[in-house]
Amino acid sequence: MPGKKSPETKIYVLDTNILLHEPHAFLSFKEHDVVIPMTVLEELDYIKDSKKDVARDARVSIRAMEDLLHDASPEAMIEGVSMQGLGAGKDAPTGALSIFTDLSMAESQQVFTSNENDNRIINVALHLQKAFAPQQVVLVTKDLNMRLKAKGAGLANVEDYRTDQLISDIKYLSRGYHQFEGNFWEQVKSVESRSEGRDTIHTLARSVLPEAYVNEFLLDDSRHFAGLVESVDDDHIELLDLGYERLMSRHAWGITPKNIGQAMALHALLDAHIDLVILTGPAGSGKTLLALAAALEMVVEKNMYDKIIVTRSTPDIAESIGFLPGTEEEKMLPWLAAITDSLEVLHKHDENAKSSMSYIMEKANIQYKSVNFMRGRSIQNAIVILDESQNLTAAQLKTIITRCGEGTKLICSGNLAQIDSNYLSPVTSGLTYLVEKFKNFSGSATLNLDGVVRSRLAQFAEEHL
Repeated sequence: MPGKKSPETKIYVLDTNILLHEPHAFLSFKEHDVVIPMTVLEELDYIKDSKKDVARDARVSIRAMEDLLHDASPEAMIEGVSMQGLGAGKDAPTGALSIFTDLSMAESQQVFTSNENDNRIINVALHLQKAFAPQQVVLVTKDLNMRLKAKGAGLANVEDYRTDQLISDIKYLSRGYHQFEGNFWEQVKSVESRSEGRDTIHTLARSVLPEAYVNEFLLDDSRHFAGLVESVDDDHIELLDLGYERLMSRHAWGITPKNIGQAMALHALLDAHIDLVILTGPAGSGKTLLALAAALEMVVEKNMYDKIIVTRSTPDIAESIGFLPGTEEEKMLPWLAAITDSLEVLHKHDENAKSSMSYIMEKANIQYKSVNFMRGRSIQNAIVILDESQNLTAAQLKTIITRCGEGTKLICSGNLAQIDSNYLSPVTSGLTYLVEKFKNFSGSATLNLDGVVRSRLAQFAEEHL
């Protein structure tokens, strides 16, 4: 078992889902020691050869641990192998990693009624807590029920994996815009304005909005002013004057915004200088429809991109895609019905809507792809629409974003109230992580659409159910 250390350092016992969520998670605990129960290795071994979409994450985690432990003796693996030198910066690990063999469940039969894997992992943590008191032993798991069981069994410290949590509550998530009370210009003491072609740029003191970031929209209650933060330094903010009415008059593929949130989203979607657009908001707020309309406008009308690639998170796609008939695109159609529904809305007034849809799908070169098959690709000069991205982890989103090559625009949309994953919450979702991480990147824009425009029925359901 791990060697006893100072009471200031802790012993973290990791559950399997932590290593599937972040394969290198054992390197994230700084000076503290990390224990991997043998049961966790057994579960990783089972998952790595499965058809589940987390099989790759299991293999990555196993390889990373093997790289550290391959020269260690059996005694050293139990005692703990130092992780020093495996990272850079102030958060580099200096603790030890050890593999803990399973204990007999006899010691805890009075607590557990079965020999399930979760119970065996909790049993290890309970044993370490008793053996290493007063040193803190912490079980880290994303399984809420397992956290409850561990607490009930007498484990003092149980946590979720928080290393990739950038906010403590979803209410603090960036909305992509800031609304001023009253008239915006009444709150500005001095301004310098200049013209660049048809655009007007205002330079203001940073004190007007100390927390401003690039590509954040600014509005006021009077509906006279709408602007976009172009650049930020220590003392000044540069704003592009968009104009409220001008913003509301934007259109794409016959679609005009129904509220100011959609207008701001459409502006960001049609801006060729923005490579990543993140759309969040409730069901029926227009995320998918706006993304598709803007994509068709830029591919077909303006010839700015060569094709549209549509993909989405499908939790059980790895098991079910092989049994659906047809090509990859035909197999993906049930999962991407939201896209075809939006296409129908965009062409419902055409004389022959079905023919129009077929023509546009061919003209815009719309391709339906599974997230699993995005790995290893390099996508050039395309628009990628990633729908339902609230179900992806930060690591999975990174895999997709790093596929985007030169001239590619990525549109991520999702509703944090509709997470289907067993181990993700609105705070731990990769979509939340993405919003906060890319907040200060000049090539990205985030918009939270808060108005339900699908129907009065959908709006009432969203507000009252």
